[in-house]
Amino acid sequence: QIQLIESGGGLVQAGDSLRLSCAASGRTFSNYVMGWFRQAPGKEREFVATISGSGGRTSYADSVRGRFSISRDNAKNTVYLQMNSLKPEDTAVYRCAALNRPFRVLSSSSSEYTYWGQGTQVTVSS
Repeated sequence: QIQLIESGGGLVQAGDSLRLSCAASGRTFSNYVMGWFRQAPGKEREFVATISGSGGRTSYADSVRGRFSISRDNAKNTVYLQMNSLKPEDTAVYRCAALNRPFRVLSSSSSEYTYWGQGTQVTVSS
């Protein structure tokens, strides 16, 4: 029903900024809650940020609040993750995810998401 294609990952220095993009193919993109998650080697998948279908509400993990910003452009079927003041501990594979459930305006639970992107590597050197 929906496919997610990510881009924007790379190798940066601590303190740098990076913007990840997730382009969705589907006819009901605005109905989906969207989220970003990350996973480092040997660690569990971690919630990063989520945004409501309209883009009017957002929520962030404590570790990224104030540094990261999630946004979406429903006309372009795209969700973004702007990452500022990057730290080495932000190094991970980042994945976007989509959720279409009527009782969820925002979701930080990976188990609730139905569709996932392929993942993009973000590496932050000290």
